[in-house]
Amino acid sequence: MNVGTSDPNLLASPATPRAEGILAPPYRAATLGMVALISLIAFEALAVTTAMPTVARELNGLKAYALAFGGVLATSVIGMALSGRWSDRRGPAPAMWTGLAGFVVGLLLAGFARDMPTLLLGRLVQGLGAGCLSPALYVIVGRLYPEALRPKVFAAFSAGWVVPALIGPALSGFVVEHFGWRWVFLAVPLLAIPAAAGLRGAMHNLGPTDHQASGTASRMGNAIGASLGACLLFVAGQEHGWTVAVLLVPALALLFVCGRRLLPPGTLRAARGLPAVVALRGVAASAFFGTEAFLPLAFSREHDLSPMWAGLAISVGAIGWFSGSWYQGHYAKVSRQTLLRRGTVLMVFGSIAAAMSTFPWMPVAASVAGWLLTGLGMGMLYGTVAVLALSMSSEHEQGTNSSALQLCESLMVATTLAIGGSLFGVLLDVSATAAFAANFAITVALAVVSTIVARRTEPRA
Repeated sequence: MNVGTSDPNLLASPATPRAEGILAPPYRAATLGMVALISLIAFEALAVTTAMPTVARELNGLKAYALAFGGVLATSVIGMALSGRWSDRRGPAPAMWTGLAGFVVGLLLAGFARDMPTLLLGRLVQGLGAGCLSPALYVIVGRLYPEALRPKVFAAFSAGWVVPALIGPALSGFVVEHFGWRWVFLAVPLLAIPAAAGLRGAMHNLGPTDHQASGTASRMGNAIGASLGACLLFVAGQEHGWTVAVLLVPALALLFVCGRRLLPPGTLRAARGLPAVVALRGVAASAFFGTEAFLPLAFSREHDLSPMWAGLAISVGAIGWFSGSWYQGHYAKVSRQTLLRRGTVLMVFGSIAAAMSTFPWMPVAASVAGWLLTGLGMGMLYGTVAVLALSMSSEHEQGTNSSALQLCESLMVATTLAIGGSLFGVLLDVSATAAFAANFAITVALAVVSTIVARRTEPRA
């Protein structure tokens, strides 16, 4: 793996000229366009979660409820894999516009759907488009912004998720109730196209690199295999009894065989340098989102919180994430690896406190404080991992390695949720406490593993 000329051990907030910032004239349109796109993608993902029960009832598609979510995850894996290599070969523009077209067409198909199969088709196309967009955005960051500004860009990306996380579900519920569920899908294209228009000028000079990547056909086959594995995992998480094992075994096999070929060599063993950086993204995200999936249920069942209060408690994690990301991008004066070590330690202590919500005697405030710490640690490391990955990549590898970050996250989170969800379902009939404890034990263990992987992100001497 070639390493770029930039030093990946640079301080988290090196000195830069006062006039230069991510909203300085050379970068303003690109920054605003990218943050607006990310905000819209985030809002749509959160809004659909709120609207989907109504959609499934109206279209008589409750049996396909799981596939409406799992299908998006599955096709996004294909989009990520292809977009990274495509961006390296031809620059980010083709992948960006193709991804935007797929995202918009998928939303329109879903918004105008008259039956569940059409809605599922729209969701599959939408996932493919969203998967294409993410690596292309990372390549724009790597090739347009100087290294000193990249932490601030990723902090802005995190900000693009915070507002949708705080208001998205409530706003979606209002739209569904007063305007109909179709506008949850149809309103986003009206805003996404103008937002993307701001990127046209920024991408004008970001053409192909001199190096031409190979192995696209093989990568396509592995992406489809990993996508199928992710989809089977999602379906397995909704099943019970022997059906779970029948689906889970081939799903994990596909993910292991095909997924590992999409990642840098050594990722699964967290080899020192870039492989460990990619692995850390997957392990830490699994710990965070695996906890987030069951924490509202624990607050509701074990502490009798209303859905509104449980949702507000979960939003504290988003605030922590944004705060940690803003700190790493603007104020931290330590090395990137130090930020990773501190962030993972915060995640360990925070996830332990959040996991104690399993027990009714644990004060809710203490678990919420723990979730704040978990979000703070995640925010510190999430953008830092992206900065390191770009720093460790030569120009013709930025797309491939950016897609590897997101592929590792998607595949590992899907695996964690499927295994945790299946285990939860099996144990719930025995003891709710045991069911919650088993799932949170997995996520705490992942947080501990992330502290080990973080120490391996130093590049080889």
